[in-house]
Amino acid sequence: MLHRLKERTANIGFFAVGHDTYWGQFEGLLDSLMGYHRVLKEILEGNGVRIVDYGMVDSSEKGYEVLERMKGDRLDLVFCNMVTYATSSTFAPMIRGLDAPMVLVALQPLRGMDYSRASTYMQLENDNICSVPEFTSVAVRLGKRVADVIIGTLYEDEEAVAGLREWCGIAKVLHDLKGARMGLMGHVLEAMYDMHADPTAISAAFGVHVPLLEPDDAIRLYHTVTEQEIADKKKLILAEFDTPEPVSDPVTTKLTEADLHQAAHSAVTLDKLIETYRLTGLAYYYEGLEDSLHRKLTGSFIAGNSMLNAQGFPMCGEYDIKTCLAMLMMDRLGIGGSFAEFHPFDFREDFILVGHDGPHHLAIAEGKPVLRSLCKYHGKPGSGASVEFKIKEGPITMLGITQKADGRFKFVIGEGISRKGPIPPTGNTNTRGFFEPNTKAFVKAWVMEGPTHHFALGVGHHAGTLEKLAGALGIDSVIVKA
Repeated sequence: MLHRLKERTANIGFFAVGHDTYWGQFEGLLDSLMGYHRVLKEILEGNGVRIVDYGMVDSSEKGYEVLERMKGDRLDLVFCNMVTYATSSTFAPMIRGLDAPMVLVALQPLRGMDYSRASTYMQLENDNICSVPEFTSVAVRLGKRVADVIIGTLYEDEEAVAGLREWCGIAKVLHDLKGARMGLMGHVLEAMYDMHADPTAISAAFGVHVPLLEPDDAIRLYHTVTEQEIADKKKLILAEFDTPEPVSDPVTTKLTEADLHQAAHSAVTLDKLIETYRLTGLAYYYEGLEDSLHRKLTGSFIAGNSMLNAQGFPMCGEYDIKTCLAMLMMDRLGIGGSFAEFHPFDFREDFILVGHDGPHHLAIAEGKPVLRSLCKYHGKPGSGASVEFKIKEGPITMLGITQKADGRFKFVIGEGISRKGPIPPTGNTNTRGFFEPNTKAFVKAWVMEGPTHHFALGVGHHAGTLEKLAGALGIDSVIVKA
C-alpha cells in the first residue's frame, strides 16, 4: 500500500560532437549522425531522467555558447555523445566550465565495417572512439577529469545500456543531494564518537543543508494529530506489518494496542515534521525524562521511520547523519538503504547477522515485515513497537560513510550475499550476510578501514556504482576485499 512520495529523477545534459569541416565534404553525414544521436537519446530517456538535448557541437564557438545554456539548466550530469571525430576545442569549454560530471559515450552504429564496401563516409559514421583520448587528455591538462567513458555499439549492447543506466542512477543521487535538507534532532547517543559530524563539513562535502531541530518541534506537531489520522495510520501499519506471537525472547510480546496507537500517532507526527520543515531525511536521538512525552515520542518513531524510508525519505536513529546520507544515496539508486550494523557471527555456517534495532527500508524486505512490542529497548531508554524483518535474498551492498583525521569523508563499500535462514526473534532486523573469501576475513578487512559502526544496506551488487558516485563527489572511497 506504500508508494514513493519522492520521484527519482535527474536533469541530464546531452550533446553530440563533430568536426564542422566534414559537413561540406560529405553530404548527408550530419543528418545521419544526428539520427544516431536521437537513438541514444531515446535509450537515455528510458531511465526516468529529463534529457536536455543541446544538439551538435562542432566548433569551439558552439562549445562556449552551449556552456552558457548548460549553466542555467541545473544539470546533474552531462553525456557527451562521440558520434564521430571532433577536435577537443569543442569540448574544452564545457569540461572546464561545468561542475557536473561529464561522461563520454562512444557507441558505434556498426559492430564492424563491411570492408569490401568501406568508405571514408562509413568510417566517419563509426569513428566514435577516435577523439576520446584527445578529450581525456585535454581534460587532464585543464585540471579536470572525465568521469567515465562508455565504449561499445549503439544497438543490442547490454553492457553499454547498463553503463548508461548506472550513470543515470548516479545522476539521480546527485540531483537529490543538491539542496537536500537532512535534519538533525537531539544529540548523539552517549559516548559514540564515530557518530559525531560537523554540519558545515556535511554541507561542504555533499551540498546539503542540515536543519537543526528540537524534539519540541515534533511535540508541537504531535499535539495537532487527530484521532482520524491515527486510525488511518493504524490501518496502514496493520496492512504493511505482521504482528505474530512472541517466540523465545522474553523482551518481546505480541504488538499491543497501546503500542500500535502510539506508533501510529508518532508516524503521523513524522509525516507532519517532514512536510513542515521540508525535510529530505532525518537523523535523531533523544532520551528525555522517564515517562516524559519527549521519551515517548522519540522512542516510538521506528514504525513511521520504516514506512518513510520506503516512501523515499531516509530516516535513522542514533543521530547518524552520515549513514542517513548513505541511505539517501542507496534509495535514489533504487537499491533500498536500511540502517544496519554487524551483529553476532555464526562461525558454524560462516555468516554474520546484519541489521539494527531501528528503521529499515520496507521496500527491500523478504516477505512481510514484523512489528513486535518490546518491553525494553536494549541499550536505550523506553519501550514500544519495533520492526523485525529480513532483507531480500541475494546479492547485497553496504555503504559506510566515515571521516579521516583530516576531516575528509570516505566511502567504505562492500558486497556480500543475503541467504535465507532463521534469525533471532528479537523485534530487530537481522539478515544472514555471507562474504568472500570468508566472513571473518571480510569483516576484519572492513573494520580496518576505520568505518563507523553503522552503514546503509541495499540489494544487488553496486560497489562499482558507489565508487563512481564517490568520484563524482570528490570523496575518497575503498571497496573492501579481504
